[in-house]
Amino acid sequence: MPDGSPLPVYEEPWWREGKYVAGVDEVGRGALAGPVVAAAIILPIGFVAALPVRDSKTLSPRRRERVAAYLRQHAIAYAFGRVEATVIDTLNIAQATLVAMAQALAALNPRPDFVFVDGISFPPVEIPGQTVVQGDQKCLSIAAASILAKVDRDTWMREIAESCYPDYGFARHKGYATFHHRQALHRYGPCILHRRTFLHRIGRLSRMS
Repeated sequence: MPDGSPLPVYEEPWWREGKYVAGVDEVGRGALAGPVVAAAIILPIGFVAALPVRDSKTLSPRRRERVAAYLRQHAIAYAFGRVEATVIDTLNIAQATLVAMAQALAALNPRPDFVFVDGISFPPVEIPGQTVVQGDQKCLSIAAASILAKVDRDTWMREIAESCYPDYGFARHKGYATFHHRQALHRYGPCILHRRTFLHRIGRLSRMS
């Protein structure tokens, strides 16, 4: 596989039986603002990537967008789930992440025969599957989902920054607790996109810096 993409060792037993496999991953779990976004994708049976399909964090933004476009073009199906900050505050981030994953899986058409999920918790869906710790580094379908989720969330954060909240610099930091984000929070206070249950981190991070 190109540029360190994981081999489809998780998918191949299912592909040999002609079964559809979905990979699921999320992004935005640790941000102070914005939604948590999950992506689910079904790659074609026997898929061989011509571009690097690996953990989204290892790709530059420009390359991520190129690979995401390639995946959208070649996938059997893909879908997203998004849970906003107010719901994250109500549920907690762990439960909100599972809800976003369940939303993404429910929106897939066709329905996959098996699901591989990044992490240690499985979303509340009636589809057989398995969790994979560090799945975005080990499982091709999860790596593909990580790229789609990252590009979708980053695009959303840029658009919301330009249209509604330019003072916070969301286009630059995507809601994570960078120095510039913390400065904006101290200056303007939180907006509707901020997770109130996460804002206690600001003081702790400031003391550490």
